[in-house]
Amino acid sequence: MLQCAITQLCDHIISSQNDTRRVLVALAGPPGSGKTTLSVEIARGIDAIVGKGSAAVLPLDGFHHDNDSLQQIGLLDRKGAPETFDVAGFAALVEAARRDNGPLSYPTFDRVADKVQPDARMLEAGIRFVICEGNYLLLQQGGWAALPDLFDVTIMLRADKSHLRKRLVARWLQHGLAPSQAEARTDGNDMVNAALVLEHSAKPDVTLVALPDDRITVESADNIIRRTG
Repeated sequence: MLQCAITQLCDHIISSQNDTRRVLVALAGPPGSGKTTLSVEIARGIDAIVGKGSAAVLPLDGFHHDNDSLQQIGLLDRKGAPETFDVAGFAALVEAARRDNGPLSYPTFDRVADKVQPDARMLEAGIRFVICEGNYLLLQQGGWAALPDLFDVTIMLRADKSHLRKRLVARWLQHGLAPSQAEARTDGNDMVNAALVLEHSAKPDVTLVALPDDRITVESADNIIRRTG
């Protein structure tokens, strides 16, 4: 992403402040779109403008249900789908982050071990900007539909499906799957989830597009608003 675009996006987020409370940002997008990398870039950009330690990233991935639980309910093969996350637990964490009543621990997901690490990281008190990132933060289905109202700024990172597929297959290859397994995992689960995100998410304040050369462009930023709820 061009640095000027990062700066513009960070300026949008910073300008959403309307009192002394934290600013909560939702960065949604299909799997493989580059949300994790972008969320870190946004946090660093805000730090560069406001001051070091002003922003932090809060990922959804720590709220995967564990493999044993998914096996019992027949959803292990669909791990990563909306129903395989603890959406209520994540919503409670976001609401606690809003209150900013002191240091707040949260879980992370270890992709190599394929398991959640409870209380692995800490959201320190006084951090002013929290970038929440995850596939389904704007999904308009089930318990996910209430999430967008928890955020001050919402961002969608889109990408062409063929571009997503290449990145997702490459991800599984890096995790040691054979080419046929990587393609089957991508087509049978990841691309199904990607279509769900792209087709059934709420309209964001900002829409970004990830290009095949790994650049990110701004598709729309006409709906930047200052939320007061």
